[in-house]
Amino acid sequence: MRDVEDPTDWLLTRSERGNPSTRLDDRHPGERAWSEGNLVRPLVHGATYFAELYERLEATRAGDLVFFTDWQGDFDERLTGEPGSEVGEVLCRADERGVDVRGLVWRSHSEAFGFTSEQNRHLGERLQARGAEALLDMRVRLGGSHHQKMVVIRHRDDPSRDVAYVGGIDLCHSRRDDADHHGDPQAMELADEYGDTPPWHDIQAAISGPAVHDVETVFRERWEDPTPLSRSPLRYLKDRVGGLDLTPDPLPEQAPPPPPVEGGTHVVQLLRTYPDLRLDRDYPFANGGERSVARGYTKAVERARRLIYVEDQYLWGHHVGDVFTQALRDHPELRVIAVVPMHPDRGGAVSRTPQLLGRRRAMLEMMRAAPGRVAVYGIENHAGTPVYVHAKACIVDDTWATIGSDNFNRRSWTHDSELSAVVVDHGADPHGFARRLRITLAAEHLDRPVDSEEALAEVMADCVDAAAMFAAYEQSAERLDRWHAEGRRGPRPPGRLRRLQPPELGPVARALALPAYLTLHDPDGRTRRLRRSDSF
Repeated sequence: MRDVEDPTDWLLTRSERGNPSTRLDDRHPGERAWSEGNLVRPLVHGATYFAELYERLEATRAGDLVFFTDWQGDFDERLTGEPGSEVGEVLCRADERGVDVRGLVWRSHSEAFGFTSEQNRHLGERLQARGAEALLDMRVRLGGSHHQKMVVIRHRDDPSRDVAYVGGIDLCHSRRDDADHHGDPQAMELADEYGDTPPWHDIQAAISGPAVHDVETVFRERWEDPTPLSRSPLRYLKDRVGGLDLTPDPLPEQAPPPPPVEGGTHVVQLLRTYPDLRLDRDYPFANGGERSVARGYTKAVERARRLIYVEDQYLWGHHVGDVFTQALRDHPELRVIAVVPMHPDRGGAVSRTPQLLGRRRAMLEMMRAAPGRVAVYGIENHAGTPVYVHAKACIVDDTWATIGSDNFNRRSWTHDSELSAVVVDHGADPHGFARRLRITLAAEHLDRPVDSEEALAEVMADCVDAAAMFAAYEQSAERLDRWHAEGRRGPRPPGRLRRLQPPELGPVARALALPAYLTLHDPDGRTRRLRRSDSF
């Protein structure tokens, strides 16, 4: 694999971000659209993230800042499993200590359509009742959502302790699972295959260093948007009658970036999606939208030569497939491994079949372009229950790695608000961060327990090479699939991987599912000009 000589080889420049309205890169010199001197720690599993978040929030004191955004939130979700660790209680206690707690919670569509409007509203109401300023934000495109999941903690007296969390984990039910994947006891309902307490696989990035300032800027841009939180007169009336806060209070002046972390070698770039809201409703910080998620992935995938490793909730459609298929055609040694949910999250023709159609489109395109070089897997726990893969991570040639809220579909690349943190390691080993993340995830899926960095390197030595990793996944899944096919006779073989094939859908099913897929599940949030040119 190639060493990294210049971040612009892999990262977007300010111009390539394509959003002159944002101030996100104002502190970065010249065309630089990233920060250096950071330390990023991947927190695999909700239980890991929640335990650390609990400790960090409890340690805040008067004068500190806590900013968060949430796609779905439950006031009573216990961060450690113990009474008193409920996320709402922890945030309220911080506010009562004098911490400035601000939150932007997506207002959500109606529960009648399978969303979480009541839970999100309940979170906002209870936080506001206790003094924290948590607002219900519906400044989205029609049918869209605010999908960013971030927490920023800044310390008035010790900026070296500042931290930002970016990834796919919401502050809500079902997320507090661990490597055993028995599921969160505070569970939300998924498709029947996942059982009463759905096993849940997820990941969040803990960022220390100057990039914390960048994450905070993303929050501040949204908070300071003067557009009303909702344009619906009915919602406005309901909120006024209910006494909800509808106007964001001014934020304190933003502190300078935290100092570089000693020994911090991680270059961090934030990628975002904001849709084109059209006319006078446009975001003042993203006029016409921002599609740096799509642009950043496209630039990195075009540089791929050996292995693209993906863990993602969705892998949908022609646009995603096209990015991969071109790279696969151009580079005969390139392989793609994807870990996705074994089943869609919901049943029913309006949900399940369109999701399967989207997956079929992407998988068929990639597999036809590179037979034998594309493999897609689901995972299960040791009881044989499918694990719902909610992680959003991608690693390209052990050099470019991203952890975020965005999925591999057109919705995430154009239509909803998203936030992803890209990491490129500029240490002695330019593949250090990305490779460590890849083999850490692989160790769990292959059932190879590790308890230290040294053990990880030893146990996963056969997976350092891209082709060897591809073969290890293939062999592990083949053994487990055969065990299931033979009626689970004898000891269960190690591993959690199950090989997935493109879903079988007949022409009638595909035709019936297409309208719902295009309008509800994978809509397009680009300007008309970009749609005509089919570009981002």
